[in-house]
Amino acid sequence: MKRNTFTCIAIVVLLSTSMGAFAERIKDIASVEGVRVNQLVGYGLVVGLDGSGDSTNQAPFTQQSFRSMLKQFGITVPQDASFQTKNVAAVAIHAELPPFAKPGQKIDITVSSIANAKSLRGGSLLLAPLKGIDGNVYAVAQGNLIVGGFGAEGADGSKVTVNIQSVGRIPDGAIVERSVPTNFGDNGDIVFNLHTPDFTTAKRLADSINELVGPDVALPLDAASITVRAPQNAAHRVDYLSLLENIEVDPGEAAAKIIINSRTGTIVVGQHVRVAPVAVTHGSLTVTIKENVEVSQPNAFGDGGTVVVPDSNVEVYEESGPMFNFSPGPTLNDIVRAVNEVGAAPGDLMAILEALKQAGALKAEIMVI
Repeated sequence: MKRNTFTCIAIVVLLSTSMGAFAERIKDIASVEGVRVNQLVGYGLVVGLDGSGDSTNQAPFTQQSFRSMLKQFGITVPQDASFQTKNVAAVAIHAELPPFAKPGQKIDITVSSIANAKSLRGGSLLLAPLKGIDGNVYAVAQGNLIVGGFGAEGADGSKVTVNIQSVGRIPDGAIVERSVPTNFGDNGDIVFNLHTPDFTTAKRLADSINELVGPDVALPLDAASITVRAPQNAAHRVDYLSLLENIEVDPGEAAAKIIINSRTGTIVVGQHVRVAPVAVTHGSLTVTIKENVEVSQPNAFGDGGTVVVPDSNVEVYEESGPMFNFSPGPTLNDIVRAVNEVGAAPGDLMAILEALKQAGALKAEIMVI
């Protein structure tokens, strides 16, 4: 008899169990300070929908926006006049403005319904400004939406929906109108910021640059930043960065960590996880209680009455929990092999790892996400 109390799937990822550190380009592990994307957001109207737009009662701002748009074209709608906007949907628009984007270039945008429109399929976004955090307009968006979702609904209320129909994208749907100023061309040093801060990686990155360019050119400031002396001319800085970003560096190995996602049953064990000498046993106890109802009938000439008598049946089942022993300093392979031999489920493995940590035998940090 085998009982599985978890339906989730456990994935134990072996992070470079036998392989050493491998070289990566600087452009893959770090970014240049000041060279970044900027978020843009806007509001607009999608028209041309096949009756799947916003309802007038639940989305009054859609009607208000539609009135304002018509007024810009010299069409005045009386305030007391009511009209249907089933073919119109109010949407939020967001995009990322790449670094060094210049006026006239195009960027992709994402359009999302903000009211109760059922679908944006077949709609067209009308001209809408996209603003940055400073309130300035950096791009204008317009175009026909591409919606990946699909849905069908019957007269009896039954419906089938595939993916999301209230979100769409427009490739090259916005034109950049204003560029974001950067300090890249300013005189001064270039600073590389590591995507994953690590003292060892910062030192190795600086050493790699110094070996190629010259001594004391690069200096690590902390675990995340490395400053590099650079040419003063902007054109020369581009050539210089093209050389630096392709230098290969051996990143420092990550600290010993175990990541546990209790919602999905995913368990990630790092390469440097070690366990001190310890013996582990793990089992489970199952108690099953069944309530049966029996009827007690008196004899034909007895004075008693018919009564209902409960009959409880209690069964106890305990799964065998074989004990396994960890020798001094076992590797990741040893840990995974030992746990697999006892057939531990995802929840059981989580309990074992937490118990090892509490006992002081697990030489790693446990992070529950």
